[in-house]
Amino acid sequence: MRASELDPSQFEDMRPYRDDEVRAVIERLISDPEMSHAAAHFLVPKLAQLEGAVAWLVRLFLRFELRKVQNVRDFQEIVGKYMGRVVKRTTSGLTISGLDTLPRDRACLFVSNHRDIAMDPALMILAMFLEGHETSRIAIGDNLLSKQFASDLMKLNKCFTVIRSTGSRREKLQAATKLSNYIYHSIVNDNEHVWIAQRSGRAKDGLDRTNPALCAMFAMTKDRDTPFVDFWRKLHIVPVSISYEWDPCDAQKAKEIYVTEHKEEYKKGKDEDLASIGKGIIGHKGHVHAAFGTPIEGELHDVSSLSEEIDRQVIGNYSLHPSNMIAYEMVYGDAPQLPVGFPAKAWERGSHQEEREKFKARMARIDERWRDKTLQAYANPVVSRLAYE
Repeated sequence: MRASELDPSQFEDMRPYRDDEVRAVIERLISDPEMSHAAAHFLVPKLAQLEGAVAWLVRLFLRFELRKVQNVRDFQEIVGKYMGRVVKRTTSGLTISGLDTLPRDRACLFVSNHRDIAMDPALMILAMFLEGHETSRIAIGDNLLSKQFASDLMKLNKCFTVIRSTGSRREKLQAATKLSNYIYHSIVNDNEHVWIAQRSGRAKDGLDRTNPALCAMFAMTKDRDTPFVDFWRKLHIVPVSISYEWDPCDAQKAKEIYVTEHKEEYKKGKDEDLASIGKGIIGHKGHVHAAFGTPIEGELHDVSSLSEEIDRQVIGNYSLHPSNMIAYEMVYGDAPQLPVGFPAKAWERGSHQEEREKFKARMARIDERWRDKTLQAYANPVVSRLAYE
């Protein structure tokens, strides 16, 4: 399919907000009691339970803070300011690699590993924003849009909707085709970057693997006469690796794996995804690294070879932390001689005693039924790296 054949009107129900819609959405957010409640928990958590007066003060603050916002860029400048504070408050440092070689003359499709619902794309976009790059449109599941204020915040921040609640095979095919068309339209027609996770849902087990079905979805827009290798090059695919020294949701993820493996149906609580977003934002993460790979331009002639190349870059660029190496030692014995941290240094078993004690104390606080699952999730990035050495 040619780019000129894609009708933008088909994307009305999934696209981010346009500049001309921003002001009205801001006014709706300020008036939304749930938005005030969520903002209070973020801004003044110790006073958030004092509903009435605090909510009123928060609304006044929001109106003042957002008074000059007229377009998406204005809004992202505000978000960038607060994301900078989140990084300062909840990490021991954010480091970035690969942005210096990222092309500035064309839009890219960023295919990223996925550990945290909100922070993965947020940190990537913050990095791009700080380095003067245009920010990216973000693919998010419709399961995160159960609240109007959450939907508004995300769509103001260039998020677009991935439909996951479809039923029949035909509906799923239609949703996938539409998503493929929108990604292609964004990059080729609108010259807008796109971020998407390498598979549906977070890698709760710490294994970052691209679902080949994702690459097949990208190609649904391709016409029969265009070779796969030429189509990939039109999308300018760039793998991205996000790594966290500590995962604020580690115990919750391990519990979900444990329950599922014991053949019990894991039922998410009401608004559990939104709660995970909040925990991922405010929880301590230790050192965080965002690594941008290189655009995929090799002779990749099928879906399988593309997904393998994405995995090679995601795993190869992943910054291992002491927490990963300590977990590997606890599960398998001696840790291998792999580079750790950024800038990378050789792992020395006799060092990092403070991190070792901190890690063991963290594991001791996790329910013993799924403690091993948490350990394995921290160790698995090392397992993955060894498979690609």
